[in-house]
Amino acid sequence: MFLVQYTGLNQLPFDPANNNEPLQFGSASGPLVTEGLIENGGESSKKRKRTNAPSADNSRTLNVDSTAMTLPMSDPTAWATAMNNLGMTPLGIAGQPILPDFDPALGMMTGIPPITPMMPGLGIVPPPIPPDMPVVKEIIHCKSCTLFPPNPNLPPPATRERPPGCKTVFVGGLPENGTEQIIVEVFEQCGEIIAIRKSKKNFCHIRFAEEYMVDKALYLSGYRIRLGSSTDKKDTGRLHVDFAQARDDLYEWECKQRMLAREERHRRRMEEERLRPPSPPPVVHYSDHECSIVAEKLKDDSKFSEAVQTLLTWIERGEVNRRSANNFYSMIQSANSHVRRLVNEKAAHEKDMEEAKEKFKQALSGILIQFEQIVAVYHSASKQKAWDHFTKAQRKNISVWCKQAEEIRNIHNDELMGIRREEEMEMSDDEIEETTETKETEESVSQTEALKEENDSLRWQLDAYRNEVELLKQEQGKAHREDDPNKEQQLKLLQQALQGMQQHLLKVQEEYKRKEAELEKIKDDKLQVEKMLENLKEKESCASRLCASSQDSDYPLEKTLNSSPIKSEREALLVGIISTFLHVHPFGASIEYICSYLHRLDNKICTSDVECLMSRLQHTFKQEMTGVGASLEKRWKFCGFEGLKLT
Repeated sequence: MFLVQYTGLNQLPFDPANNNEPLQFGSASGPLVTEGLIENGGESSKKRKRTNAPSADNSRTLNVDSTAMTLPMSDPTAWATAMNNLGMTPLGIAGQPILPDFDPALGMMTGIPPITPMMPGLGIVPPPIPPDMPVVKEIIHCKSCTLFPPNPNLPPPATRERPPGCKTVFVGGLPENGTEQIIVEVFEQCGEIIAIRKSKKNFCHIRFAEEYMVDKALYLSGYRIRLGSSTDKKDTGRLHVDFAQARDDLYEWECKQRMLAREERHRRRMEEERLRPPSPPPVVHYSDHECSIVAEKLKDDSKFSEAVQTLLTWIERGEVNRRSANNFYSMIQSANSHVRRLVNEKAAHEKDMEEAKEKFKQALSGILIQFEQIVAVYHSASKQKAWDHFTKAQRKNISVWCKQAEEIRNIHNDELMGIRREEEMEMSDDEIEETTETKETEESVSQTEALKEENDSLRWQLDAYRNEVELLKQEQGKAHREDDPNKEQQLKLLQQALQGMQQHLLKVQEEYKRKEAELEKIKDDKLQVEKMLENLKEKESCASRLCASSQDSDYPLEKTLNSSPIKSEREALLVGIISTFLHVHPFGASIEYICSYLHRLDNKICTSDVECLMSRLQHTFKQEMTGVGASLEKRWKFCGFEGLKLT
């Protein structure tokens, strides 16, 4: 059984995980030390050593720099003694034959497992190692010490759970005479060392620059370390490497996580901003030039929506004033002119929809007719005279086809009936109520008439049955009670029929009474509805009269005006002041203008009181409408000189 071999942790000249260059073969820079077959059970194992020789084409030979891995073999006896002191079988003694299964044509060694990526100078990924195969580590030589691998049959050393962002390792089992320089010499092969904290109790903490260097340091766990060639107990020890918790590592890991979270949030924000719809363009400020442009756009159907939005924004901003009121009125009038166009478009679309519905209904009715014909063909084929001539499989297919066609026909028929029902439901509510009331009354009347006729017929039948029973009794009395089984049977049958007729008659009478009660209730409801309609009509007439009276009462009657036009001295003073003010304004003034002048004299003057006072004095003040369109305005004028002549 072949075992996997690992080489020392020399600092690699490149990163094996990122190296994509082809392997370089054909260099004999140094000897290659490999370990071969190791047998279990304490048997002596063999180590074979050979120096790569260049092949015929100077290619396919392994280029490995193993200067730090070579051991001077000038004194093989001392080497064997050192190995025996450590309880290990000496390997690679001089004089042993080199590997016999080396194929010079391939330039590679056969019969051994693939080269592992831990070997320096290689950047290849080996096939997966079987889990049951023990891993054999090799001896690591340093300047001041030597590391001997643990027994491959022993279980791997236990480690604690790896902390997040761990860059610090705990190293225990150091020799008592070990110094910080020796620790650096051993663990600098794993990567760059940032800090070392050494304790007096033969352990230390080492912090590396990167997290992956911790995994390389854990590889050394279980190795026996010996300082120089001494066998003193203080110069030996068994290394135990494990993960260590450090606040600096946790802080850096948290900072990194926060940085990644910030990057993720930034990426999401950029994506949201990219997917966010663009903002609408800002509405320009009002000006005469922009007003003319918007007025032209309002006349264009394609640009109407944009122009209406601009007009709405201007009105909401408060751009309407006395100077621009005419322009805004003209734009509103242009917008109003589109109402008829929109109504016509809606009517055209409704007409198109009705035509499409009618076409769909006609097409659906044609499809239903064809389905009926197909179903009729299936039914005619299912008759006896044609059915007997078909085979069993053909009959089965015909029956399946018939069921499918009937199901599809029923579905389409339900759809057509639904369309017709929707058309019927489009009637107005008043028509529906009237039709339902008339139908209910007609149905109730017809049902009562039918019940009356049925009641009369049942009474006649009952009288006939009674007469027959009396005749049978008389005949039975005349026969001196002679036993006649036929007559007895007839009598029993007649009695049973009579009882059944009586019960049926009682049921009909009860139903007749119930129908009469329902009819009376319907009549009462109808009378109530008629009364409510009359009341509504009266209310409408009263409302119309009130509106007419309110319109008539807008201007007070001449009698009330003539009776008491001025009620107090304050009103007389107001009349004098207003007359003086309006005499200066021959073209009249609005009520707001007049009240603004009066407010300078007294802030408590109300506009409605002033207008009411002026309306009472018709011979002193008169109201006229001036202006056209949006500039239409009510103005009061002083007509006292003319009124004096009239009075």
